[in-house]
Amino acid sequence: MGNYILVLGLGSMGKRRIRNLKALAINNIVGFDLREDRRVEAFEKYNIEVVDSFEEGISSFKIDAFIISLPPDIHHIYMKKALDLSIPAFIEASVIDTDFEEIIAESKEKDICLAPSCTLFFHPAIKKISQIIKNGELGVISNFIYHSGQYLPDWHTYENVSEYYVSNKETGGGREIVPFELTWITLVLGFPKRVVGLYKNTIQISGAELIDDTYNLLMDYESNIFNLSVDVVSRYATRRLTINGDKKQLYWNWDDNMIKIYNPEFDNWDEIKYESISAQTGYNKNITEQMYIDEMSSFLKAVNNESSFPNNLEHDHKVLKLLYAVENSDDNNIIKKF
Repeated sequence: MGNYILVLGLGSMGKRRIRNLKALAINNIVGFDLREDRRVEAFEKYNIEVVDSFEEGISSFKIDAFIISLPPDIHHIYMKKALDLSIPAFIEASVIDTDFEEIIAESKEKDICLAPSCTLFFHPAIKKISQIIKNGELGVISNFIYHSGQYLPDWHTYENVSEYYVSNKETGGGREIVPFELTWITLVLGFPKRVVGLYKNTIQISGAELIDDTYNLLMDYESNIFNLSVDVVSRYATRRLTINGDKKQLYWNWDDNMIKIYNPEFDNWDEIKYESISAQTGYNKNITEQMYIDEMSSFLKAVNNESSFPNNLEHDHKVLKLLYAVENSDDNNIIKKF
């Protein structure tokens, strides 16, 4: 791309996206943030152009694409700007669906690529697990049991959670991770027929006392059940998945860099190892940068009409409706049909 990519927001995710772009040999990058300290840091660390207003970014540079790495409650503002300017945009994980129907309709009418994040879909383990499910190796699947747990104050060890959006009830850390996980799950399995769930605030996290930190979902896929547990109270960051089929059992613990499949015929575990590049300094060792790089590469290919991006705003909206259905299920003691 000969012109520039405008990264909107130079916090943790904005800086990560700059690193992703540079790993893909994209160096024409402009960064926008209202905070001077973030602009200075991005300029000094990454040698990119920086601006203190969105208007300066689009008037001073020829922009090929936006990377929207701002808090989720203002994503819609910049998606609308992307549509007004006919500029494709990548959007970080969503948790609020403000004006989504209007934005989806306009993006279709104008044929502008709006690519919502689906990071875990690019994780090497998830890619292999998806293949294993699709090839029927496990046999008839009865259930999925998946726990995704983290400790919210560990996300940004350099600042208190009260200083950024994860401390707000609407955009709280636990609430945000539910669609983050549901995105890859529904891209692999489709959407459930019914869902029921519970969610609540269980502990007092300093600076985020009002957020709901624990979510539990039961999803009915007709022939099987998916049990998803998400929390931001786990003192040790965890992603563990068990899939029970009538032929074999699959087990994945992201600590192991392998997928294990139990074969009862031989009473042994087959180990499927995968490679991943190291995590960026300051992040959990299992948060491989490669999945973020691959995701950004997929977006750039979509912008250049070389291939389609795996996720779209309609799918993203349906994922958010699934989150809201779980909350409604608990609030009103009902099971939601899809």
